Order: sequence, then C-alpha cells, then structure tokens
Amino acid sequence: MRDGFVKVAAATPKIRVADCAYNAGEIIRLCREAADLGVKILVFPELCITGYTCGDLFLQDTLLDAAEAALERILKANDGLDMITAVGLPVRYEDKLYNCAAVTHGHGLIGLVPKIYLPNYGEFYEKRWFDSGKREDSWHVDLCGEDNVCFGALQVVRDLNMPDLTVGAEICEDLWASDPPSTRLASMGATVILNLSASNELVGKAAYRRELVKNQSARLHCAYIYADAGEGESSTDLVFAGHNMIAENGTILAESRFKTGLTVTEIDIERLAFERRRNTTFHASDRRWWQPGFRFNISPTLFEREETELTRPVARSPFVPSEKDEREERCREIFAIQTQGLKKRVEHTGSKKLVVGVSGGLDSTLAMLVSAMAARELGLPRDALVAVTMPCFGTTERTKSNAMVLAEKLGAELRVVDITASVRQHFADIGHDESDHSVTYENAQARERTQVLMDIANSLNGIVVGTGDLSELALGWATYNGDHMSMYGVNAGVPKTLVRYVVGWYADTCGDVELAGVLNDILATPVSPELLPAENGEISQKTEDLVGPYELHDFFLYYFVRWGMNPAKIYRLAKYAFTGVYDDAAILKWLKTFVRRFFSQQFKRSCLPDGPKVGSVALSPRGDWRMPSDAVSKAWLDELENLK
Repeated sequence: MRDGFVKVAAATPKIRVADCAYNAGEIIRLCREAADLGVKILVFPELCITGYTCGDLFLQDTLLDAAEAALERILKANDGLDMITAVGLPVRYEDKLYNCAAVTHGHGLIGLVPKIYLPNYGEFYEKRWFDSGKREDSWHVDLCGEDNVCFGALQVVRDLNMPDLTVGAEICEDLWASDPPSTRLASMGATVILNLSASNELVGKAAYRRELVKNQSARLHCAYIYADAGEGESSTDLVFAGHNMIAENGTILAESRFKTGLTVTEIDIERLAFERRRNTTFHASDRRWWQPGFRFNISPTLFEREETELTRPVARSPFVPSEKDEREERCREIFAIQTQGLKKRVEHTGSKKLVVGVSGGLDSTLAMLVSAMAARELGLPRDALVAVTMPCFGTTERTKSNAMVLAEKLGAELRVVDITASVRQHFADIGHDESDHSVTYENAQARERTQVLMDIANSLNGIVVGTGDLSELALGWATYNGDHMSMYGVNAGVPKTLVRYVVGWYADTCGDVELAGVLNDILATPVSPELLPAENGEISQKTEDLVGPYELHDFFLYYFVRWGMNPAKIYRLAKYAFTGVYDDAAILKWLKTFVRRFFSQQFKRSCLPDGPKVGSVALSPRGDWRMPSDAVSKAWLDELENLK
C-alpha cells in the first residue's frame, strides 16, 4: 500500500451452470491464489455463484438456497483474508429477485449492490427474472447470518486510514447505460469501481467493451476493474470469453481474454487523487451527500500498509508510445501542431523570413523541418527559410557539414557567420581570459549567436524561430537571453526523447534519400552545445555527461509535473522501469540533479517566448506551469537524502 499502490485482480473462474457448490470451490481457490499474490481487491463475474445462463432456474428456490449457502461458505473460507472481494449471485427480498454483487472483507459481508439496468433486448431477457435495484436503495437485509447488511446501488467502502481508497460497484449493463451508477459513485468519492459482468462475445464487441472501460475510467479519473464471465457458462446460444480488464484513468493496465484465472496488476490511488485535485471540472459535479439511500461502509483500516510489489507496466519513455503505429501517428500530430503554431505567428506578424540558427544538432534540425513545412504551407518562396550556422571554438566539422547539407536539402538560404572574432573582441571588452573556460566563456558564444540571429531577422523583416526543447527548459539547460530567447519557440512543448523520434519519423517518411541520410547522421551525433573546444576534431562537451541522461530526466519530468509525484515515489518507479539500465546510485544522483535544477532554473521559464503546447506536460508560465522563481527545493531534496 506504500506510495498509493494497491494490487487488484479480476477473476474468471471455470464454472458449472447451476452447480453452486462447485462454483464456490473455484471462487475460494482463486481467492486464496489472489491472497498469496498480495491482491487487496478481487472482483468476480456477474452471477458467478450460480452461472449467468441459468435461465428460468433463477426462479427455483433450490438454486437460490444453494447460492446463499455457497456465499456463506465463501465468507467462512475467506475469514482472515486481508482483501475486498465482490462476487455475483441472485438475492431474494420481499417477493422480488435481484442480480447482486456481494461485497465482502475477510469473513464479513459489507454490502449488497443490486443491478440497476436490466437488459431485455437481443439475447438478453433479464427482466424475466430480476427486478431493478434503482429505487431499492434504503434497505438493510439479513443474509448468510449477517444482520442489517446494507442493500443499495449507491454505497461505497472507504478506508479511514487511506481515505483516497474508496470502492464502489456496478454490474455489467450498468456501464453500458446512458447514466451509469459509477458516475454517481465517483462524484461521491469512489476512486475504484468494480464491475461484475457477463458480457457474451461477438465479433467486434471486445473492442467496443474495451473502449467503454477505458473511457469510463478516464472520465471519472478512477480505477475500473472489469471481471467477465467465461468458460463453463452455457453455450446453448452464446459464448463468454472472460474478457477481464483493469484500467486506470484511461489506460488499460492489464487485460485477458478467452482464459480462466486471475488478471492482476497494481492501481495507483495517489495518482488518481492527484488527477481529481488537478481537474477542477471533476468537482463541479453535484455531490449529493444527502441523497436517500447512499451509504458509506467505513472501516478504520481495511489493509495493512505493507510494500506492494510492482508488476504494472511503467514505460522508460513515458512521452513516447511503445507501439510503432501509435508512435508514428504521435510524431505526425506533433509536427502538425508545431507547423500550425508557427504558421499563425508568421501570418500575424507579417514576417517574410523564418530565421533559424542551425547547429547540426537535433533541436535545430527539428526547428528547421517545421519552419520549412510552415513556409511551404504559407506559399512562401523557398528562400524564405534562412539557415544561419555560426561556428566558433567548439564547432566540429561533422556538425557544421550536417547543418549545411540540411539547409541545402530544404532549399534554405544558408548563411555562415563565424563568430570567433566577435566573441574574442567581447572577451577583450569585458576583460575575460580566453583560456578560462568557465560559464562566461560558454555563455558569451550563446548570446553572440542569439544577437546575430535577431539582427539578421530584423534586417530581413523576419522572425527568429527558437530551437530549445521541453527537457532543456525543465533543466534550465539554456543560456539566459541566449538560446533561451527567440520570437517563437516551436520545440517548447517537445521533450528531448520525443524530438529524437520526430526527426527519425521525418527521415523515414520524407522520401529523399540524401535528406534522410543527413538526418540519420544528426540522430547519431552526441547531444552537445559545442561551446568548449573540440578534441581531435571530435565533440568534447557532451550534455548527458554533464546533466545526466535525457531519458531519465524526461521520466522524472513526466511524473513530477504531470502526476505531482514526490521524489521518493519517482525514484521507486525509475528503479523499476530502468532495471538493468542504470544502477540505483546513478538514478538517485540524476534525480537530485533534476530537482535542484528544476527549482533553481524557474526564472528562465518565467519569461519564455511563446511556443505551442503539444502534450500533457508543458512549462509555459502563461499556461500549464505557474511556479515562483524563488521557490525552495529543500523539502524535495531532504526526502531524497533519506533514500537508499
């Protein structure tokens, strides 16, 4: 339970229709298997104690008696298990029959949740046997030796020791309806929704079902655990595939189909609570605490606070989709957003030229590609794109050559402005010794390059297109009023790990072998500002040797800004995601660097030029990120100092 992680599971037992004793045995077996895995919330399918396909047997007392006896057996077998369990069965009350979820903890029956929406179309005819629980929400029933068990659709289970862990349940068709009870339950605090389902399999239905679960978890900022009936149900007319899913805030964490057993992963309750705090429209819904029949089933502590072993997917590059088709679409979309933003700025300012400082590195390459596309879509002449390369002390022949070939292939006007003499004159003016390779030595070059770009743009009635990316902005890896400044920063929303993929995507799709060749060589070039003298003609100053690997910093950035995670939790996730890539000491070292630089360099982000947001993480002071420039990082760093 530490860090908000809770291990959960959806279970599909192999059943026998109407054989409640057998089914109870299978349910108990899976409960014990789940408990051994550390599962804290376990969901079974709809009517799994009897089987969903019992038909008119549901009206037989023999079956109903057997179902209650089976539930009592399950409760006794689970005595002492530190786990919330939801199982489906038919429940009689006052001459009516209800399709219910029995929610238990240990040996106790916490509540009975009746199904509200009963499908009575196509292959479904539930109204033949069951009544809706829509208005039956203020009862207390006696069942399985338990007195005053709360009965009603609008009830949740809450742990006082972990209030963000609040559980509600709905049954199958309830999710497919236009007004799912889970929407009301979430507005009343439920962060985990259980769905006991018996959804038969049809061609194309699985994809639709998957989207329902994903979208509901996204809309409600909740975890959604969907357990589906499977093998053993009657195949007279239907087949059930046991399509189990566990989703969190719009992402499927675990899924199985056409098999029995457990589908297990971990949900992150802290992450869900953060998203609800962050999204103010979520709280705009009507929280009707006084609604008749709503119940809080409160426990002082449901679960112990032990460590939860992680098995859930945690991507090393959270900004980069893992699937090739999705990744290519993401790159295409980002490139289009960048292009549209720049087009609007050029149209608004009436600029005739787009001036880019091209270094032969990744960021300036992407800025050049975007600028070329914007100029093309605006119908500007080819020489409207002006590429300016400005060699100095650290420039290598490789990067200079790549910059020149790139400009030629994109049809840009190329200007080579060697700034060596200008920088040396500046050193003389301010009394700086050229052999002193301190920050003054480096920043003087960056600021001279920016001055050159700005003045060329002024002389041509153009704008300077900025090249700095989101990762550099997070770390403050930019010279204040040097490469920090431009007239429009097209890469401001793109993290370094994604810049690499966008350039690679362009190389793969441009249809020009020579252009693709130079782009691939740029991709293979070490990331460097080239501000220190080269060694034997090779780059001597490698950014990732100085500030750390960008794949780590982008990981830290994503979880720090997007999900508001504390440093200890980010460290835990990074160790898990980068197992075998970086040792713990390296991860901790660079995480401390990230925190220090993120706080100390805010002043650079407070006066950023305009640039388009392309993803869920952005650092514009006018949009997503508002932080005082003098905020202190002590609390975050102190937490890291106590880690091992």
